[in-house]
Amino acid sequence: MSLSIGIVGLPNVGKSTLFTALTKQGGLAANYPFATIDPNVGIVRVPDERLQKLADIVHPARVVPATVEFVDIAGLVKGANKGEGLGNQFLANIRQCDAICEVVRYFKDPDVMHVEGSINPDNDVETINTELVLADLATLERAIPKLEKEAKRDKESAPRLAIAQRLQAWLNDGNRAATLDMSEDERAAAHDLFLLTLKPMIYVANCDEDQLNDTITIDDEPAIPICAQVESELIDLSDDEAAEYLESLGLEHSGLENLIRAAYKVLGLQSFFTAGPKEVRAWTTRIGACAPEAAGVIHSDFERGFIKAETISYNDYVTLGGEAQAREAGKLRIEGKDYVVADGDIMVFRFNV
Repeated sequence: MSLSIGIVGLPNVGKSTLFTALTKQGGLAANYPFATIDPNVGIVRVPDERLQKLADIVHPARVVPATVEFVDIAGLVKGANKGEGLGNQFLANIRQCDAICEVVRYFKDPDVMHVEGSINPDNDVETINTELVLADLATLERAIPKLEKEAKRDKESAPRLAIAQRLQAWLNDGNRAATLDMSEDERAAAHDLFLLTLKPMIYVANCDEDQLNDTITIDDEPAIPICAQVESELIDLSDDEAAEYLESLGLEHSGLENLIRAAYKVLGLQSFFTAGPKEVRAWTTRIGACAPEAAGVIHSDFERGFIKAETISYNDYVTLGGEAQAREAGKLRIEGKDYVVADGDIMVFRFNV
């Protein structure tokens, strides 16, 4: 399962600097608007200390973590929904992401100009949210007439029309679509409308080092304080040096780790593992997925021909010292199609070709 997070924000809030630090790859970071035109894409390994513990037991030829794709998208300005700045390109790129990471400027640097002339996080958030809401209203204005025609011909289209109209009224009041109370059926119907404000939103406060331990709330949501400079310095450090550096700052985890954890949480994702002499590997699946769906993450043939899943919980696997010991202790379970995968399960799938 691929996971894509779009990094958005006003120009010069440090998006590209943050992207470069998080993905450990080059990118243009400049002190002028629209330095980023085409989106930069970086693949990041998902930090998971359980992988190394499994590897210490199995001694595989390689260890393969799960990955997240970060997309550094061009800065947004007022009027983007009408094509101002790089608005149309911005909106097209963000539609392809699973979640939105909105970077809001908190750092104080007189040498980095602010597109609005002064640092005001609340105003920045309002600008971004307004543009996304207006873009969604434009989408609904185009979609509703078509849905009305479909509903006249086919009664099964009526629920899609009804939720589109409810969303239009909700958005007109300045609300994000994701905050509307919807049933599961309504949410499924709304998904087909491809609204930007239905996407999960993660807020990052790009701050100075002395703000990293502050509690920051953005738009009534807890924000993740990240200092792009600190993340940049972590790039060249060993794991032990990085841990020591973070401890000196009073931090347990890096900004990247906190951001990925937040993304998994808002998207309802978890990890399961496969472990053998060739590789120990982390796989991403949604919380609540049954065994065949998890098997399909590895290969579609595994899901189509699913027979059973040999499953060991992570704690049992590590405590007992591996698959053979877990089997002897009766901790290896044979699970069928209805088994709901738990976070950290070590699994072997049996299937028909």
